Amino acid sequence: MKKILIIDDDIKLTDLLEEFLAENKFQTKSLHESTKALEVVDKYVPDLIILDITLPEMDGFQVLRTIRKEHETPVIMLTARGEISDRVVGLDLGADDYMPKPFEPRELLARINSILRRVNEPSSLIDILEFEGLHIDKMKQEVLLDGQPIHLSTTEFEALVLIAEHAGETLDREFLVENLRGIQWQSFDRSIDVLVSRLRSKLGETPERTRFIKTVHGVGYIFIASKISK
Repeated sequence: MKKILIIDDDIKLTDLLEEFLAENKFQTKSLHESTKALEVVDKYVPDLIILDITLPEMDGFQVLRTIRKEHETPVIMLTARGEISDRVVGLDLGADDYMPKPFEPRELLARINSILRRVNEPSSLIDILEFEGLHIDKMKQEVLLDGQPIHLSTTEFEALVLIAEHAGETLDREFLVENLRGIQWQSFDRSIDVLVSRLRSKLGETPERTRFIKTVHGVGYIFIASKISK
């Protein structure tokens, strides 16, 4: 049974979510004090975290930043404000999805199942992608950069796999919007660009140094690394 940790100070909401998710065969735990988040994640080891942005003491962004120092557990962020800027900040910190309050529980369930599927299922028959300086193991969700592991969120990993599987092709933002599942992407906002920027940073790239993902201005991105033949 998959485990879900809910971090939200709205006790009525967490009670409702616990009941709804239990009916759908999930084991749940709720946390209302954000300062204990990392400790609880360490002990509970959830498969997915539902995290509210507007928390007392530490807000959801601070909690996510703390969790990401040690864990790559998928995170769905909740907010009552519904602002694009919240989504951009959340993605930049490594969130995997984003839902504005109020929301339909069945939609949340669909988002949860979508994320857990892509965590546990390979996206094609080829399990390993090998490029000069970059090794991608889709089964293990493992990425090695120059032989050293790097940590990616599930959405960052999916984006890397998608772009790398189309190496040498210019991919426009509409293609990425259509093929990245989970987050309700909008091609006209900055969400896709923030995601790719964060991914490039983790790959050690800077505006002056491009090894893997090159920006095609006004269009999208292209994966430029050479594939290693076996």
